[in-house]
Amino acid sequence: MTKTIIFIAIGGAIGSVLRYLTSALINKYWSNNFPLATFLTNVLGCLLIGTFIGILEKNNLTDSDLKWILITGFCGGFTTFSTFGYENINLFQNQNALLSLLYIGLSIFLGITAVWLGLFITK
Repeated sequence: MTKTIIFIAIGGAIGSVLRYLTSALINKYWSNNFPLATFLTNVLGCLLIGTFIGILEKNNLTDSDLKWILITGFCGGFTTFSTFGYENINLFQNQNALLSLLYIGLSIFLGITAVWLGLFITK
């Protein structure tokens, strides 16, 4: 169990730092009300989790430590549901309900589509 926790922590640290860097880069060039940085990070994270799962399944590695590093650690640290929720509350409070609903709908649709695409391209 200790080894698993260490693997999750390593993957999570890398994912969290990459999320920060990705968000900083996107926010440097995007100043619209739409929370593009979180949106793109979460969709990319969905694509990555689908790709990682597909690769692990294809190579019979679903019981390996790579699962803990890549899926639970990295993808868990890279994506951010709590920020997604907070940004939607802010949009609603700032009378941007339509933009919030668009953000929610696109996030769900493209997130699920990205997981499917990741699985599809690894088959």
